[in-house]
Amino acid sequence: MSTKKRSNIDLDSLMIAKEKKFAIVHSEWNIEIVNRLLNGAFEFFSSIGLEKDKISICSVPGSFELIYGCKKMCYENKYDAIIAIGSVIRGETKHFDFICNSVFNGIKDLNLTSECPVIACILTDNNIEQSLERSGGNLGNKGYDCAAAAAKMTLI
Repeated sequence: MSTKKRSNIDLDSLMIAKEKKFAIVHSEWNIEIVNRLLNGAFEFFSSIGLEKDKISICSVPGSFELIYGCKKMCYENKYDAIIAIGSVIRGETKHFDFICNSVFNGIKDLNLTSECPVIACILTDNNIEQSLERSGGNLGNKGYDCAAAAAKMTLI
């Protein structure tokens, strides 16, 4: 899958991050979108010379569970950055609002309390078309962008 790369990502400056340790915690919910985001993240890491088999992967049932999965990875003290990947698509109930708020607050809390940055790669779209556009469509791939953000955070 070709990824539309953003002009503000300087790959040369991020090449040193290939020596860092990364983990990805991903949701099994909306797996088609999540897999596209994962592919974008792997594409970024490959572009800086980090192979897929060097990245630790943890799968959780849904986006709400990303918080716990990321917490477990943070407390292992093995990673320089963790990426939480998920997709929440608005439905007919308020469930969307509760999940989105909880997940982003949980990831914010992890960033305040742990030494490892957690990057929120969670699409919160109104429909599947928006999710497809943001996971490798005309609007690029947020998985790629978030992997670049994770690499940048390891250099701080």
